[in-house]
Amino acid sequence: MLEALQLEFMRNAVLAGLLVSIVCGVIGTLVVVNRLVFLAGGIAHSAYGGIGLALFFGLPYLVGTFGFALLAALAMAAVMLKAKHRADTVIGVLWAVGMALGIILVDLTPGYNVDLMSYLFGSILAVPTSDLWHMLVMAGAVLFVVSYYYNDFLAMSYDEEFAQLRNVPVKLLYGLLFGMIALAVVMIIRLVGLILVIALLTIPPYIAEKYARSLRMMMILGTLLSCFFTLMGLWLSYTLNLTSGATIIMVAAGGFFISLLLERLIPKRLSPRAETVPR
Repeated sequence: MLEALQLEFMRNAVLAGLLVSIVCGVIGTLVVVNRLVFLAGGIAHSAYGGIGLALFFGLPYLVGTFGFALLAALAMAAVMLKAKHRADTVIGVLWAVGMALGIILVDLTPGYNVDLMSYLFGSILAVPTSDLWHMLVMAGAVLFVVSYYYNDFLAMSYDEEFAQLRNVPVKLLYGLLFGMIALAVVMIIRLVGLILVIALLTIPPYIAEKYARSLRMMMILGTLLSCFFTLMGLWLSYTLNLTSGATIIMVAAGGFFISLLLERLIPKRLSPRAETVPR
């Protein structure tokens, strides 16, 4: 792996993986504890409409994809707040519409010659230096927002109704959270692709939840696990000549099943108390 780091594209891949891991650890934790995995999946797949828009109108990838994913996320946030019992239906519709719109726009794009596999399964080895700066700004924005509203996110994650009684701006927090999920999705697509986004966003925080005693510790552990899975997946893909995105997810899946096995083997009395992390 050390000799591979002499190559610029490999260095870019490692840096991109570390930046995305930070976002996965932080945003993934909020997704898991607030039980928003299905919603995050809806945002991820509807983002394909943004990819189609970017290709059809010749827009930069980040502008088209993030813009469309953000609109979808805000629409889902509005439904979650006003008609929560209908949220799964609306999410499913936006999921399907985004995918269908993206496919149609790709078909209509004149002279289209972009490899769709890179969007579906990721292209971490093709991340340019310019994208690294964009990822750095995105990761910094996520860390700033979550740090600034950490206590409010903690209250909302623990008990939404109690948070509202304490004048916590729950609607604003949901809007910010959904917007950051859209931002995270756009970043992760570059690494593991549209189809595998949810795995990287949720597996590390899910494992971290078993051993963390606080929301902050869960974020830190989730980030470290995500870094490990990404770097190990990159090393295996380089060594065995495998697709990087899929290899990263398989490493994360291996960690997931190992955590389930350890949970069965290790007595619960030795594990941190589950109620210490908001659910």
